[in-house]
Amino acid sequence: MRAFTSLLVGVVAFLSGAAQAARVVYDMNITYVDANPDNLYPRQVVGINGQWPIPAVNVTYGDTLVMNVHNSLNEPTSLHAHGQFQNGTNYMDGPVMVTQCAIPPNYDLQYEFNITQNGTYWVHSHYEGQYMDGLRFPLIIQNPEEPYTYDEDIVITLSDWYHATSYDNLKIFMSIYNPTGAEPVPDSALINDNRNVTFNFTPGKTYRLRIINMSGFATFYYTIDNHDLDIIEVDGVYTERTTVDSLYLTAAQRYSVLVTAKNTTEFNYYMHGDMDTVMFDTIPDGLNPNATAPIYYDESHQNFAPINDIGMDSTFEDVGLVPYYKEAAVEPDHQVNLTFNFDVTTDGMNRGFFNDLPYLAPLVPTTNTMFTVGDLATNEAVYGPQTRAFVLNHLDMVELVLNNLDANDHPFHLHGHVFQIVAIGTGVFDGNRSNVNWLNDNPVRRDTIKIESGGYRIIRFRADNPGAWIFHCHIDWHLESGLAVIFVEAPDVAQKRMTLPDTFIELCEAGGTPGTGNGAGKSGLDLSGAPSGITLIYDGFTAKGKGAMAGCIISAIIGMAAIVWYALNDPYEKARQRMGRPPSR
Repeated sequence: MRAFTSLLVGVVAFLSGAAQAARVVYDMNITYVDANPDNLYPRQVVGINGQWPIPAVNVTYGDTLVMNVHNSLNEPTSLHAHGQFQNGTNYMDGPVMVTQCAIPPNYDLQYEFNITQNGTYWVHSHYEGQYMDGLRFPLIIQNPEEPYTYDEDIVITLSDWYHATSYDNLKIFMSIYNPTGAEPVPDSALINDNRNVTFNFTPGKTYRLRIINMSGFATFYYTIDNHDLDIIEVDGVYTERTTVDSLYLTAAQRYSVLVTAKNTTEFNYYMHGDMDTVMFDTIPDGLNPNATAPIYYDESHQNFAPINDIGMDSTFEDVGLVPYYKEAAVEPDHQVNLTFNFDVTTDGMNRGFFNDLPYLAPLVPTTNTMFTVGDLATNEAVYGPQTRAFVLNHLDMVELVLNNLDANDHPFHLHGHVFQIVAIGTGVFDGNRSNVNWLNDNPVRRDTIKIESGGYRIIRFRADNPGAWIFHCHIDWHLESGLAVIFVEAPDVAQKRMTLPDTFIELCEAGGTPGTGNGAGKSGLDLSGAPSGITLIYDGFTAKGKGAMAGCIISAIIGMAAIVWYALNDPYEKARQRMGRPPSR
């Protein structure tokens, strides 16, 4: 049985007659599959229609994509089309308790949305850490008016792989016995979810390699021995052709590169996907962090060119990329300052957080709240005390200042948008705009960004997509610990332009969750029962602490006074003086 059942129905010609739009339907039965992708440890993974790795979904600009999902797992699930704007279909975005409730076991949900972008994307579960168990696959969108020419498309996925399930690893990570917040270290690095994949090049041909990092944790460095990589796309945004010898891709980032094959078959070559081990607290004995795959020009021999794996010595930097379609930066209407770090919180766990408060999912999906509370939708409080909701005005140019106080780099993804990277610096942005080297002349645009340790980046996006959009660290361990905020964008406009389908209310009710109301599933601003109260441990004395300290001080003073009194008023000495005899020896 094929991994997907794909149907093309309702073909409609564009007015120009130059292209056709199709309704592309995939029937997806999410199932468990047994697999051993690194040849080291067989385990149960999450696949589709009994198949894993899951093949790519292929559509064309202008199509309508339909994914008919049936959950045959014994656990909830969801699907998120990473990088798709979902303009007008916010409820199809997929993150659980942001735009929908989880799909319960033995339940169906249809995702349907218009394809309004071109490029390289992927689809993954957005329920807890489930995509690290295998529920992830490429989404490739062909452009009928492709600006670059090449002979063949090849999809290359990079991913970290764990022998333990995401649930077992989450129990270890989110634990009072892990106060430093050490993340589970992957057991393997994979190319195309395999340690044995091979590729073939024909001399003289030009290949478009669509490279996707589908990891839950690891950043990858990518090279091909003795081949240049000409970047033409980053996260679905075309760029001017830029030649590099290596790339880094954080979790969830994508690049398209053109590679022109050599003219002879004298040598075969290796491609390399190397995990960034700086991110790992420990490097277990036996871990091979580097995945390699042969590229055969001639399968009749094993004569490989000398290995030139640049790996972590790569000097690649994405801010130097120039978008193909120019768009100058404009001054912001609104600024949001987000400083992030990690620390032990009042529940005893090490959590990630923006501005000293971790994200806690509400009892009702934020999108459902936005559509069902009327005029209160513009009130940030209605979404829940720790939903970390920021309400944005329609069409404002929003500037995000992202300060990283942590010792490691972090990848952040904004749903529903691409953004411009307009500034980069070290330390914490102090607000002095004259000290910043602004990148205002057609800055790079993308949807996932790396924030370096001890540094900051400033990004901008236009709030032109009404809905609730999560902004989160794409290291899945960190998202689960609370490193996220929600941008509720033009909720008043969303209510006028869209209607929440009953399907998404019924979905919540099927899982025993309220589908309407505020973040607590109630009316008005009665948020009693909504998740809250997990905060940083107070760095100082509480009222009780001050009382206890005062009691200790008073007790100490009384005790010292008693000692002094006793020393000055020895009753035995007075008795000896009355009896006229010396003290005993």
